[in-house]
Amino acid sequence: MKKLLLGTPILLALAGCVESTDGTSASGTPTAAEQVCLRDVTATTNNPDVVLLGSEFSEAGTLVRVGVGSDRAPWQCIAYSDGTTAGIEFLGSEGFL
Repeated sequence: MKKLLLGTPILLALAGCVESTDGTSASGTPTAAEQVCLRDVTATTNNPDVVLLGSEFSEAGTLVRVGVGSDRAPWQCIAYSDGTTAGIEFLGSEGFL
């Protein structure tokens, strides 16, 4: 019984998170959150060659991973339900740019 009770908070915490493994929604197209991050990472990097690597939804905001350029340099972005973004940042090493 204790194991079940101890595991319940963890399950409840994870219930709000869904990870896209193929980088798209169930319909095969990027979600609205993914689209705004793709747009804003494109603007930040001044590089239109972006690809969706994946995303993790939460009520606080959707964390979106984006590959930029032919070498798919890793970037991330947080998209909010009101259509804004924040936390756009490069995740690789300086030598990777």
